[in-house]
Amino acid sequence: MTTGPDRLPVIKELERPLGQDRRDRPARRLPRLRAVPFVSTIIVLAVVGAGAGIALRPDPFRVPDVELAVDETAGAVEGVSVATRETAPVPLRTTPADGTGASGPSVIRVSPPDEPSSNVIVIRDPSALGRSPRVAHLPDRALLEQSEMGPLPVRAADGRRAAEVYARPWSGTRGARIAVVIGGLGLSQTGTQAAIAKLPSEITLAFAPQGNSLGRWMQTARSEGHEIMMQLPLEPFDYPRINPGRNTLTVEAEPRQNIENLYWALTRTTNYTGVMNYMGGRFTSDHEAFAPIMRELGERGLSYLDDGSSARSLAERLAGEADVPYAQGDLVIDQARDRGSILSKLDQLEATARARGYAVGTGTAFDVTVDTVSEWARAVRMRGIEIVPVSAVMASPGRG
Repeated sequence: MTTGPDRLPVIKELERPLGQDRRDRPARRLPRLRAVPFVSTIIVLAVVGAGAGIALRPDPFRVPDVELAVDETAGAVEGVSVATRETAPVPLRTTPADGTGASGPSVIRVSPPDEPSSNVIVIRDPSALGRSPRVAHLPDRALLEQSEMGPLPVRAADGRRAAEVYARPWSGTRGARIAVVIGGLGLSQTGTQAAIAKLPSEITLAFAPQGNSLGRWMQTARSEGHEIMMQLPLEPFDYPRINPGRNTLTVEAEPRQNIENLYWALTRTTNYTGVMNYMGGRFTSDHEAFAPIMRELGERGLSYLDDGSSARSLAERLAGEADVPYAQGDLVIDQARDRGSILSKLDQLEATARARGYAVGTGTAFDVTVDTVSEWARAVRMRGIEIVPVSAVMASPGRG
C-alpha cells in the first residue's frame, strides 16, 4: 500500500483481496440483444417447414411414369427402347383416333398402324433402322412376301430394306474396324452350335442353304446378337468336278432357272441382311448370268458380300448398277486349317484396318477357325480395333 499526494492510502490492483467486489467502478452491463421482427420469424419458420415436408416425401422430384404400349412382333419402330410393364398403359389422348370430338392432344404412338391417320405422330429414329435385340429373331412381316417355296424378302412399303433392318448395331466411331464373316453354318449341328456359342456376337454368321433346321439356328444366332447372311452357291471354274452343292446357279442355265435357284436359297430362312457367294469364280465373271441375279437382290433390298477369292468378279460394278449394298472380303482367313496360319491372316487384317480404316475377312466354321477367331477377338479389342458386323462396312450406292 502506498500514499498519494494527499496522504490517502492507494490500493493497488494486485494488493486487492481475492473475491472482493470492486466498489470503485460501476458494474458492466451485458449488451442488449436486438429484437428479431415478428414477420421475419414467420418467414423463416415457413421455409424450414416446407423443406422438411419435401425431404420427408419419397422420391419428391420424380416425374410420373407415362407408359407406352409396344407391339414387339410388329417391328414398326426399331432402335427405340421402351420398358414395358404388365400394368395397363396410361392413355395419351383425349380425342378419338380419327380426330373427331372435342379438341385435345394428338395421339403419339411408338407402334403405329400400317396406315396411320393424319393426326398420329409416328416416332422413328433415322439413325437406328435396325431392330431391337429383344425381337431380332422375329421376322419383320413388312419385309416378307409368301411364295410357293416359302417367305421371300422384299422391300417394305415405306422403303425399308432387310440390309438395314436386320443389321446389328455398332458404335459408329471412326476408329479401325474389322468385319469377320464365318460361313458354312447349318451343315453340322454340333459345329453350328459351337460357332454360335463361342464366337463373339460381333462376328457375322453365314448359313449354307443346304443346311438343316436353318430357321431354328437363325433364331438362336439372332437371339445371341449375331448378324447373319445367306450363302449363295455359284458356279466355280472346273464345275461340276468342283460342285458347290444343290441348286447351284450356273452360267449355262436360263435366267429364269437361276432366279428360281436364287429363290430356293432365299426362302431357306429369314432375318438375314443379304447374301454372299459360295465359290462362283466363273459365274461372277459372266455379266449375262450375274446381272439378273444382282438386279433381283437390289429389288428385294438385300446386300451382297464378295469373298474376294476371284479377281475377275463383276460384283462391285453390278452392285452399283442395281443399288445393292456391297462389300468385298480382303482375305480368306482359313485356306490353311492351321491356327498359326489363321492368326497370321488375322494379323494382316489388322494391318489393313489400320491403314484403310476397315478390313473384311471370311472363313468357314471349322473347329480350328472358330476357336482361333474367338481367342483373337478377345485380344484385338485391347489393341484398339473394333469388331463390327459386315453391314458396318457395306457401301450403299443408292444411299450415299
